[in-house]
Amino acid sequence: MKLSMLQQSYMNRRSASFRASSAPLDSSTDNTIKSPAAIFWVLLHGLCCLISLVLGFRFSRLVFFFIFSTSTTTTLYITTPFPPLAKTSNNINDLPLEIPVINKTLGSSSRVVVGRHGIRIRPWPHPRPSEVMKAHQIIESVQREQRIQSGVKSPMTVIVVTPTYVRTFQTLHLTGVMHSLMLVPYHVVWIVVEAGGATNETASIIAKSGIKTLHIGFAQKMPNSWEGRHRLETKMRLRALRAVREKMMDGIVMFADDSNMHSMELFDEIQNVKWFGAVSVGILAHSGESSSAVAEKDVEPNLSNPAMPVQGPACNASNKLVGWHTFNSLPYEGKSAVYIDDRATVLPRNLEWAGFVLNSRLVWKEAQDKPEWVKDFDLVAENIESPLALLKDPSMVEPLGSCGRQVLLWWLRVEARADSKFPPG
Repeated sequence: MKLSMLQQSYMNRRSASFRASSAPLDSSTDNTIKSPAAIFWVLLHGLCCLISLVLGFRFSRLVFFFIFSTSTTTTLYITTPFPPLAKTSNNINDLPLEIPVINKTLGSSSRVVVGRHGIRIRPWPHPRPSEVMKAHQIIESVQREQRIQSGVKSPMTVIVVTPTYVRTFQTLHLTGVMHSLMLVPYHVVWIVVEAGGATNETASIIAKSGIKTLHIGFAQKMPNSWEGRHRLETKMRLRALRAVREKMMDGIVMFADDSNMHSMELFDEIQNVKWFGAVSVGILAHSGESSSAVAEKDVEPNLSNPAMPVQGPACNASNKLVGWHTFNSLPYEGKSAVYIDDRATVLPRNLEWAGFVLNSRLVWKEAQDKPEWVKDFDLVAENIESPLALLKDPSMVEPLGSCGRQVLLWWLRVEARADSKFPPG
């Protein structure tokens, strides 16, 4: 009996001590849960989480930033394009000499905070024009050094032959060729042969280039038919080659028609020519009809007549010249333009002169190491079809542009009506 009473009293004391030790923990937990501040912050954080789901960014951090941030950022802009004068005066010497500051940022530590990141506000204008010019000069010097180290070691002069005549789009076409030649990093000589004689209109255009030019007048006027124009342009190019022969110009001769478009890589590629080379030409055949061109409507692109035909050398797997890619004109038979102002597709020749380049010494009367497979220039007829007629063996042509796989220039013929006038000025 006494033993059972002792055990019961011991158990009562132990349970009482456990309740006494656990009572403060329970009370603290209840007090924490019931604290108004804790409930406020939980509800605020939950509200911020809901708002962030809608706005798409951490809205709670932004709230805490505005509430607890102690750093102040002030960015002041002064925009005074027309500063007020103290008095009106007719004497220019009485006006203030200070230059108004536009969009000036005050303070060396001005900052703008966007989200979590700060953005430095630099003085306006930035960068200064002098710094921009220095940067361009540095880039130009770096490019010059790169060409010296990895480019052509001893580049040859580029002799450009361009036949032209006064017409509505002459300024448009010649300006495009002129700007392309102005970007060439090599020495350029531009031979411009003008049908109908040399005129002041053409001379004023080519004089703006700053390139060494040779303006040659050709007595015969340009015909109104495309076939007659092709024949006359051939004679004009041969006239330019005779000038190269007479003056013994040394360099690479290329034929740049005034309406063609050239890639800058072309002028680097032709530096690899030893005697006679050929490049691929993209033919941009178009029609003047804007609604439904007959030729473009009836002719569908296929393997033999792709969307953009290409003229140029054809090579085999060993990168050897085996033939030529020519323009397939059969689908356009009877549908092409006959006269210059016809609203029909303008067709190129089988092989355009623009796709060939040659060493100027080929046309010299006497040149060292001149190959035997070149014809005497004095015996060449004036009605030749392409520069291949200058060679005895056309297989000696050097294909350029990854053996003709790269198109480095584009042929296009766009002309206005014969009675139209180019806007003055």
